[in-house]
Amino acid sequence: MNDLVAQYLEIWNTTDAAARSAAIARVFTDEPRYVDPLMAVTGREALDAGIAAVQAQFPGMVFRLAGPVDGHHDQVRFTWELGPADGPALVVGFDVAVLDQGRIADVYGFLDKVPAAA
Repeated sequence: MNDLVAQYLEIWNTTDAAARSAAIARVFTDEPRYVDPLMAVTGREALDAGIAAVQAQFPGMVFRLAGPVDGHHDQVRFTWELGPADGPALVVGFDVAVLDQGRIADVYGFLDKVPAAA
């Protein structure tokens, strides 16, 4: 599950649209669902567009793992941060991903720290 979470976070950091779309196809099921307090989407294309929108809102920022990955059965939870590569996090969140045959089917995101302008 550590590798899957690393791939997931790398998708959020991939700014090349074609590479991001290909990675989403590898890591996610055909009709993934992603829900957090600011975004709720279904499908790979909608997920891709949502990720692109976050990247536009936080240009130059990177997602990184912020603690251990914990998983059992077909679910995994982890804390992540978004911020400058060499600086403190601007956003901190916690995701739970539900897997289907080794690929991500659903993600439930929670935001623990969000800048006032988000």
